[in-house]
Amino acid sequence: GVRDGAAVAPFIADDWNPWEDEQVEYNSALNKKREAFKQYLGRIEKNKPKRYRVQIWGKAAIGLYLWEHILEGPLNPTDKVAQWREGELQSGKIDFSFYTGPAVVQGHVPLEMNSLVLVLNGREQQKVSYSTRWLEHVQALVQSHTVSHVAVVLLGNEHCNNDWIGPYLKRNGGFVELLFLVYDSRWVNDKDVFQWPLGVATYRQFPMIRPNAQLITSNRPYLCNFLGTVYKNSSRETLMQVLKQSGLDKECITTAREK
Repeated sequence: GVRDGAAVAPFIADDWNPWEDEQVEYNSALNKKREAFKQYLGRIEKNKPKRYRVQIWGKAAIGLYLWEHILEGPLNPTDKVAQWREGELQSGKIDFSFYTGPAVVQGHVPLEMNSLVLVLNGREQQKVSYSTRWLEHVQALVQSHTVSHVAVVLLGNEHCNNDWIGPYLKRNGGFVELLFLVYDSRWVNDKDVFQWPLGVATYRQFPMIRPNAQLITSNRPYLCNFLGTVYKNSSRETLMQVLKQSGLDKECITTAREK
């Protein structure tokens, strides 16, 4: 029987929670809201205009012509003998970054890019050896998926002997998708190999000329022009001889120097 003064208490489990059903419903609703928000962010990201990050590493003087004269990008510091110079430029959906100078060395350039344009000098064997080391460095970046796309702007050999870079081209199993080549080549097809202008020797203090309507519409006072260094046993020597023998030197403006 029941003792005097004692009451019978109902059985209550220690872990019973009278609000358990409400919490389950709340958590379920919260998870649905989180998932809906994630999907919303995904749609925003998907519809967001895609931007492309392209870096240009200038390891030859023609890199300055590409950056300053063609892309018209800024360069800091302005001191032409600075060890490290860089600049940034936005054009459409592309964010360009440019790095040049002796202090721009392998492993010390920020790798914030989708694509890389490598500017190299292949004019002579010593330059080829230096350029090859840069290509091998970039190849390792491609293999590690750090860089997705690679193009090369190459100051080629005056005798059109650029076979050394052939194995690096994607068409031959390499990783270089596009090659822009100074001087002529049988490889030029305007698909993956393009001819590139020698440009302006920026280190010779040539002025920066911005195009304007007068430059485009005015009659040219000369049939052709040549301002440059005439190296011994170079094609430029032959060019000057041809101009003189044909009498074109009287119709063209030529200013040549030997060094």
